[in-house]
Amino acid sequence: MNTDEKEQNVAEQAAAESAEEPDAASENDTAGQAAEPDDAGEKEDVPVSEEETEPAPETSEPAPDETDWKNLYARTLADFDNYRKRTSRDREELVKFAASDTIKDLLPTVDNLALALGQAKDADDPFVKGIRLAYDGFLKALKDHGAEPFESVGEELDPNRHEAIATLPSDTVEEGRIANEVKKGWMLNGRLLRAAQVVVSSGKVG
Repeated sequence: MNTDEKEQNVAEQAAAESAEEPDAASENDTAGQAAEPDDAGEKEDVPVSEEETEPAPETSEPAPDETDWKNLYARTLADFDNYRKRTSRDREELVKFAASDTIKDLLPTVDNLALALGQAKDADDPFVKGIRLAYDGFLKALKDHGAEPFESVGEELDPNRHEAIATLPSDTVEEGRIANEVKKGWMLNGRLLRAAQVVVSSGKVG
């Protein structure tokens, strides 16, 4: 082989190698692009810790919005029992004092009978005895309904039970105590029905 033929062969090999290089570069680029989605996919698969995958522990406490029917029932039962007792007490009070206005209207008649007996000169007079019977009958009927008079003479003045209409000197009653009773006071089932009208002692004269 002469020198010209060798140079020609070398030139052909160089041309062939230069033609193959772009294809290899394109293959490398294509391989790189194809590998990128695989890498991205591998990055998304983040490993999950065992603590995150474990279920939440169960608790015996009720949920905040869960109704406690047992306690609700107990409270309702207690409220109803209190209501029943209060209603019963109010009904008893109503029965006890329902006749208070009627009895209060009868008290002036009792006062007049007592005044008539106080002015009577002969206690054995049949007429006086008749007044006494009527008076005693009134007192018994009123007592059967829970109404009774109370004594005030000699006691200290109590604004809750007594109505002072005058003050007079007295040699027998201490100052501030009740010397005389104009109208008796009355109680109805332990409650004041009518205050007593009284005269209060201002002490000894001089």
